[in-house]
Amino acid sequence: MEVLYDDNHIIIVSKNSSEIVQGDKTGDKPLSETVAAWIKEKYCEPGNVFVGVTHRLDRPVSGVVVFAKTGKALSRLNDMFRDGNVSKRYLAIVKNLPPKPEGELTHWLVRNEKQNRSYAYDSEKPGSKKAVLKYRLLGSSVNYHLLEVELLTGRHHQIRCQLAKMGCPIKGDLKYGAERSNPDASISLHAYCVSFEHPVSHKRITVYAPIPGDSLWQSFRDVIPQETPATLSE
Repeated sequence: MEVLYDDNHIIIVSKNSSEIVQGDKTGDKPLSETVAAWIKEKYCEPGNVFVGVTHRLDRPVSGVVVFAKTGKALSRLNDMFRDGNVSKRYLAIVKNLPPKPEGELTHWLVRNEKQNRSYAYDSEKPGSKKAVLKYRLLGSSVNYHLLEVELLTGRHHQIRCQLAKMGCPIKGDLKYGAERSNPDASISLHAYCVSFEHPVSHKRITVYAPIPGDSLWQSFRDVIPQETPATLSE
């Protein structure tokens, strides 16, 4: 586990594509427990360690995850994520070139719980939720294209669903139209950056997660906006 930022109230880590953020029916060890164990060891904490889940990433997605270390921070971060006061930027590798180099996508998403997927529509439908994101093309290789995505709403599988609706399914995402899976069962979607006002100090926190190490991701390194690592607390 790579810790990107750590202080008395929050801890921000980089998630691998194979990890789950919070416990589920698989019974696999969640990232929240790994974080708790790290805190307990580093700070020699007696008893149970508080780790609050503020948001989630789908299992096959890598990147930044923010956890709360206190109840006060958890409550305030939950409000900030719900109210859209956390800036979230992602990187997505797609097979098809988008119709425009940049744009804003607005759809109405309907979630199918049984299938664990969402469907995007151009107009409002019964039970749908409005989904909005911005994207821009950062670079292209012979076979793939790298998009930066800014989420303006937070819906189930929003980026995966909306990019597929645009005709640009994410590499490896069989559920939303990719031709084949990635060897490690990941999808080529990376939560690259979060930026928000610290829930207690009220200072601006901006944290970037290093891109995955495989050769395709690394081939796009030069076109990715400059990473500015956050400073770890002592």
